[in-house]
Amino acid sequence: MDNTSNPIPHHVYFDGKVQSLGLETENGKATLGVMKKGTYEFSTSSPERMVVVSGVMNVKLPDTDWLKYTEQQEFHVTAGISFGVECDTDVAYICYYG
Repeated sequence: MDNTSNPIPHHVYFDGKVQSLGLETENGKATLGVMKKGTYEFSTSSPERMVVVSGVMNVKLPDTDWLKYTEQQEFHVTAGISFGVECDTDVAYICYYG
């Protein structure tokens, strides 16, 4: 099987500590990713629905306190904002766009 004409998008952030692979789902575009232990600041250009697949993700959305999300929990992020993420261990997630 030759996938060179349609490679899987691979995104690398924060010196390789956050990486994701792009895919199309029944819910539209998404990324499946991993974050190493650390604290990160992300910006959004479209609405996002983040689902924790493995691990614990602490999230700081605008005008909220830090909230903890564990496996199978999700949170929503509006377009055009920045938000903080803190991981005490490696975390796997899926992010749905739109």
